[in-house]
Amino acid sequence: MASFIQPGFPSHHAGGVRFESALASAQALRRRFDSAKGLSAMLLAAMLSALVVVADQLIETWADGGLMVAWVALWLLGFGALAMFSLPVRKWTASAMGELKAWSGRMAQRRADERLWALARADARVMADLDAARARSKN
Repeated sequence: MASFIQPGFPSHHAGGVRFESALASAQALRRRFDSAKGLSAMLLAAMLSALVVVADQLIETWADGGLMVAWVALWLLGFGALAMFSLPVRKWTASAMGELKAWSGRMAQRRADERLWALARADARVMADLDAARARSKN
């Protein structure tokens, strides 16, 4: 009578499962990150700091008696500018990021086309495939 041994080996490596889990978490984190928000916040901070510097230059010329009132006015101006410009700056940066992404895609497509054309010029089989594709698209 013959008996067969059937050991219970795992079908997945534990390290590979952990690596795939970590990779999935990193990709999910990347999808949640919105670069337009960070860029708009930096632009808004730059505009606000420029406004504060200009206001500070104006305040320095005043006498000491109205300095407290001037600082309160400066902070009101700063917070007002922050509230007023936050939405337009966010919209502008989102559109700028969209334009940059579209330009990057066009450049990548152009480089890929150039590489394919260089390959087709060197290999007659690839050129024949391109000619066949052009002929099909004309019909």
